[in-house]
Amino acid sequence: MESTNILVVDDDHEIADLVAIHLKGEGYKCFKAYDGREAISIFQRENVDLAILDIMMPGIDGRQVCAKIRENSTIPIIMLSARDSENDKVAGLINGADDYVTKPFNTMELVARVKSQLRRYQNFGGVKEKSTESVELENLWMDRSLHQVKAYGRDVKLTPIEFDILFLMASHPNNVFSTDEIFERVWKEKSFEMSNTVMVHIRRLREKIELEPRNAQIIKTVWGVGYKIEA
Repeated sequence: MESTNILVVDDDHEIADLVAIHLKGEGYKCFKAYDGREAISIFQRENVDLAILDIMMPGIDGRQVCAKIRENSTIPIIMLSARDSENDKVAGLINGADDYVTKPFNTMELVARVKSQLRRYQNFGGVKEKSTESVELENLWMDRSLHQVKAYGRDVKLTPIEFDILFLMASHPNNVFSTDEIFERVWKEKSFEMSNTVMVHIRRLREKIELEPRNAQIIKTVWGVGYKIEA
């Protein structure tokens, strides 16, 4: 069976080595990089399935590496940072990350998040057979098993998290979802003040699928309640 390749990037060698040891113990193959330039080089030559990026690195930092990966890839990206403010988390997500883990962290929790992100990515991004689950609305078409999206007839590339959020709403047209409900149904964790995280992903989705993100016609805001997609 083909191995799952994970890129671990941290300028702290001990952290990178520790994370890699635990991931290898779970059967994953790891590529380690200790700076952003090396990380980009590895990503460009290897078949990477998930990246764990430290934000604060000298030279090319984790946000820049994330942006570079996002130029042509939707693989899951988990950001690591010693900063735990909501603004820092939002900034990481805006740059294209799927998850954010604060240092110091429990290594087994990080491994669990890796498994969760890979499961979502492989379930919705790696199936090639004919779809049996799709949604077709006026300006939006989604194929869940092929992980394909068209908005206004245009192909749209979404990360696994973005896809899950959009598919949740599109497959339940006219239902209004609160930010807490979206987080709990997509991340499958209890929501503890995670509304900003969901709002950032909604903003990114609108930038990708809407003709005019500031005048969204697909993802509608229901003020004081949440979001919906109309049939």
